[in-house]
Amino acid sequence: MTDHYSGSFFGRRVGKPLRDRQARLLTDFLPTIAVDLEQPAPSNLAELFDVPVKEVWLEIGFGGSEHLLHRARENPEIGYIGCEPFQSGMAKALTGIADDDLKNVRLFYDDAVKLLDWMPAGAVDGVYQLYPDPWPKKKHWKRRFVNPVNLTRIARVLKPGCHYRFASDIDTYVDWTLAHCRDHPAFEWTAERPADWRTPWANWPGTRYERKAIREGRIGRYLTFLRVPDRP
Repeated sequence: MTDHYSGSFFGRRVGKPLRDRQARLLTDFLPTIAVDLEQPAPSNLAELFDVPVKEVWLEIGFGGSEHLLHRARENPEIGYIGCEPFQSGMAKALTGIADDDLKNVRLFYDDAVKLLDWMPAGAVDGVYQLYPDPWPKKKHWKRRFVNPVNLTRIARVLKPGCHYRFASDIDTYVDWTLAHCRDHPAFEWTAERPADWRTPWANWPGTRYERKAIREGRIGRYLTFLRVPDRP
């Protein structure tokens, strides 16, 4: 799939200047754990890791990396691929990975669309997308990552029977995602009661974006969608 769909990535990639150690990690350490799209994708993404992993999960836009690092620490037998185009978030992830010597994390420092198109079909056991940029103004909604084309990308790489997990504190984006996943044949919302979407997933560490939302009086919603088998 080559059509990136208008709005797959917007915004500045570079923010505040990095500290010396962060700059060194970005220059010297990142290449050792980066997913290299110049190489053919392995048929089994577990081959990307230096340690044996029984599953591979993807986090699209890991922000400050709180969730990515937490999951990697608590599940050393699962491989995590984190995608983040912003320099500050990548630097924080690299710092945490280096400090904890995490062997089960690989990073992609670019647009998630490119990574999704590179991955083989049915390659991942779960996908997280947590507090993505909401583009709250209606005229900017077309810039939201959740759209029919990108949902098809996610569906292609996600194994049937596995989950796409989405969180946001912006009501319009929650409604937007529910509507788009409802209309997409590859996904079914798993919620059966309000607690299913009001309650974070097990062992949820929180994120800085979530904490900001709580301070400002907004409430996070946690949506889980099942990747259903393709219909004949």
